[in-house]
Amino acid sequence: MKKKLVAGLLGLSLLTTSCLGPNNAFDSLGHWNKNMSESKWVNELVFIGLNIIPVYGLFLFGDYIIFNSIEFWGGENPIAPPGN
Repeated sequence: MKKKLVAGLLGLSLLTTSCLGPNNAFDSLGHWNKNMSESKWVNELVFIGLNIIPVYGLFLFGDYIIFNSIEFWGGENPIAPPGN
């Protein structure tokens, strides 16, 4: 059982590129959160809410697995940098 698990994990590791990309989706979410309101308290409540509902985690996962891999293999990240 352990050998199959190790073999599966090693096989999955071949699918990842191990590239450190710009994480545009995650940074765009943070940029949106910082600028959504003039009140720092509202921004903090939204930040906490987006962490309870794992939006920040999903965006980071999407950057790591999908968008940074697309940029690595295709040369262009489909998500624009934050603030553009």
